[in-house]
Amino acid sequence: MKTDPSALINFSSTKPNAISRRNMLRGTLLRGAGLAMGLPLLESMTPLAKSAFASADDVKSPQRMAMIFFPNGAIMPDWKPTTAGDQASTKDWELSKTLSPLSSVKSKINVIGKLAHENGRRGEDGGGDHARGASSFLTAARPVKTSGNIRLGVSVDQIAAMQLIGKTKLPSIELGLEQSRNAGSCDSGYSCAYSSNISWRNESQPMPKEVTPRMAFERMFGTGDDAKRRDRDLIRQSILDVVAADASRIMKKVGQVDKRKLDEYFTSVREIEMRIQYAEQQDSQALPDLDVPFGRVEAFREHVRLMYDLMLVGFQTDTTRVATLMLDTGGGQRRYTEIGIKDGHHEMSHHQNRKETMARIQKIDQYLVEQFAYFLERLDATEDSSGSSLLDQSMVMYGSGISDGNRHDHGDLPIVLAGGAGGQIETGRLITPKSERPMANLFLSMLDAMGTPAESIGDSTGRLSELG
Repeated sequence: MKTDPSALINFSSTKPNAISRRNMLRGTLLRGAGLAMGLPLLESMTPLAKSAFASADDVKSPQRMAMIFFPNGAIMPDWKPTTAGDQASTKDWELSKTLSPLSSVKSKINVIGKLAHENGRRGEDGGGDHARGASSFLTAARPVKTSGNIRLGVSVDQIAAMQLIGKTKLPSIELGLEQSRNAGSCDSGYSCAYSSNISWRNESQPMPKEVTPRMAFERMFGTGDDAKRRDRDLIRQSILDVVAADASRIMKKVGQVDKRKLDEYFTSVREIEMRIQYAEQQDSQALPDLDVPFGRVEAFREHVRLMYDLMLVGFQTDTTRVATLMLDTGGGQRRYTEIGIKDGHHEMSHHQNRKETMARIQKIDQYLVEQFAYFLERLDATEDSSGSSLLDQSMVMYGSGISDGNRHDHGDLPIVLAGGAGGQIETGRLITPKSERPMANLFLSMLDAMGTPAESIGDSTGRLSELG
């Protein structure tokens, strides 16, 4: 029988026991059969124990970085905010139609223009803009045009992750909504690996992404003990049920503020579990040979929000500080039937300036931003151990490797950077450099803010000075 999350929590009025550094350090991971479940950062934890993986030097609230990719560009006139002036950076601006769902967090985002991926452009390689747009998105490198021996570069998320090894359970987590294809040709002679991945460990090895919420959940909370996991799955126990004993012990040692934080956290985890179970039931009932199975109309929205929620829990518990999410593969043909659009996204992106088609693409653009806004709002509503929000302590980049999908343009990319990186980035601005800048320059600035600097990445020429 499932246990209600509140049953894990003892709201006794008894004064909490004294907490030793050693005890709380051990207690920052709840353990059960094949599980190691992280806890959010609590006031009761000593600085050294704020993460079970933190070093003695890691006493301040950590920075987090998430990178979110959408394919096929955007209808740029409806993406770009409006402003009365032509300053390189201004707070006097209005959200565009496409970005209007971000109104509640406008003061905590920067919309950045004039960023480009030179290595996404055609050059001498000819067609394959969608493969180049996805593969260069976080690497700023030019993919070698081949369907066999792939070669690219290290992505910005992995540059950060490699410097954070040992500080968190997972150096990074890679998520997506569509399965990767790493063999064969998918776009004008480019390997499918280029279209299917944005995160690259090295020049020939993309990072495998999790597309099933259950597997992503298991990767975050499992210990790698396959036998224990099979035993747990056999009886379908909840994660919270498995770690109930450890949870009860921790709850007796913390104050009322931390009890409230833990209550909210356990409730959130239970809700994610229930949603994953419901999604799995829906998937098993849907007929795979239907072109547009009606029973899965809400699947995209629920799928992407589950992935966003898993990223939030990963940041909240310091399970990881680096995450990537692909909303679709490069040149993805998803049909957004839940908003009344039956044509494939990539097919429509070749709109030839037809107003009706452009209006439908803009509707998709705005729908995707709505889901992004959901993530930012949840981050902003979740308190970090510093007393500020997770969003304030994070950098979340949302964008595409193509701007105008009709022209396959890789300049003036649609980019939103949310979060202040612990006060290191001034937010609420429209940033428009006077001339084109490599997007790789933004990456170097973000790596600096993460405390994981690099000398260069891709075609970088320096830091993005306009970011400040």
